[in-house]
Amino acid sequence: MSRPNRRLVIVVRADPVICGHSGEARNLAEVALTRGFDDVRLLTWPIPALQAAGLPLKPLDRITPYSAGITVERPEPVGDYRVPDGRYMAGLIGRLVELLAEPVPTTCLSMYLAPHTAVVGEAVTAARAAGYRPDVRTMAKAVGSDVTNVIRNCLREGRFGAAVALFTTFLANDQVLAVSEYTRQEIVASAEEVDARCGTRLADECRSRVSVSYPPIDTSAYLDLDPVLVDAALKRRGLERDGYVLFLSRVARAKGVYDLVTAFARSEARSRVKLVIAGNGPALEDIRALTRDDDRVVLLSDVDDEEKPLLMRGCAAYALPTKPEPDFVETFGIALTEKMLAGGGPVITTMTGGTGEAVGDTAIIVEAGDVAGIAGAIDRAVLEMSPEEREFMEGRARAHAMSFDRARVFDDLFETSPPAAAALDRHSAPAG
Repeated sequence: MSRPNRRLVIVVRADPVICGHSGEARNLAEVALTRGFDDVRLLTWPIPALQAAGLPLKPLDRITPYSAGITVERPEPVGDYRVPDGRYMAGLIGRLVELLAEPVPTTCLSMYLAPHTAVVGEAVTAARAAGYRPDVRTMAKAVGSDVTNVIRNCLREGRFGAAVALFTTFLANDQVLAVSEYTRQEIVASAEEVDARCGTRLADECRSRVSVSYPPIDTSAYLDLDPVLVDAALKRRGLERDGYVLFLSRVARAKGVYDLVTAFARSEARSRVKLVIAGNGPALEDIRALTRDDDRVVLLSDVDDEEKPLLMRGCAAYALPTKPEPDFVETFGIALTEKMLAGGGPVITTMTGGTGEAVGDTAIIVEAGDVAGIAGAIDRAVLEMSPEEREFMEGRARAHAMSFDRARVFDDLFETSPPAAAALDRHSAPAG
């Protein structure tokens, strides 16, 4: 096999993890194949490690395959039970060192700072110390939980050493990124707090160096959906077009799922539509218990990537009343933009974190935690909006969401240009 000319390695929690950022990695990888990278690899965790962590996972037998040229590697852990932690990290670091030992120009992008950015940093240091002289450029992208979970918890608990280590590991990369402007501002604010406590000078560097790279979305997966496929998907689930309000996300308190269930029970629209809760997460069993006797609530925990846009297209409204919690704040809201692309009923959400960047001025906005407001928004979307108003909102929402097309985001991030018209990525949506 001939040696590749250009390699992209993305270190991330990839499929089957239910998370918008695993989709980010997939979309960047797919576009990379059309932009001169002839070896694209996702370096991620073995399935048993993901299962043991309790992460919400997609059905393993229905993961959408990657294109030829994209390799998903799941290095086995290094060491035995006497190494209580770090075994899987050692496997990731070791494999990345092996890749960097090859004389191939390589870009390493880490998503989720803890621990993926540390994996890249240690591997690059080891490769250079060994005399391999890797031709490597490193990029690190801070996503939601990096700031709202890891860094903020360090600050709340007074564990400033851990916060300093995370910041310095992040800033050691050649290029540092945030998933939204909200996230960038939170990074700077957190760095200012660490500086005030520790006498460091992290905030100025974060302020000058961190740039925003929005999540890349495969817009083509949500546009021009075949009505026959939509109707067939709904029939399999016992649903009808415009006959349900959809929540499709991680089932967790911070996503507002408890508020939504309560609001739906109080809404007038429940006599006309069902509530579909689609997804997995830590609150799923609670929600199952709360809705066990309510035949107007449907729980779906096995929705795959192909069915997701079809359910989005067919709903009367999509509700994600996300709210700030100590362990999580929505720093963008990828599912919101995916729904906006799919069409169908309007989005109902809150101005929490970065959701305003995701939806612009194209959604029905309620206050976070306002159960009565959520109920009113459901009634408005289902009972009061005219077909003309729904169509107008749908068009504006789709136009806004198109700005997150994966090819556009990739080209901005990697400073590449689209290929000639004859070789356009057949997976990418049109630019208009």
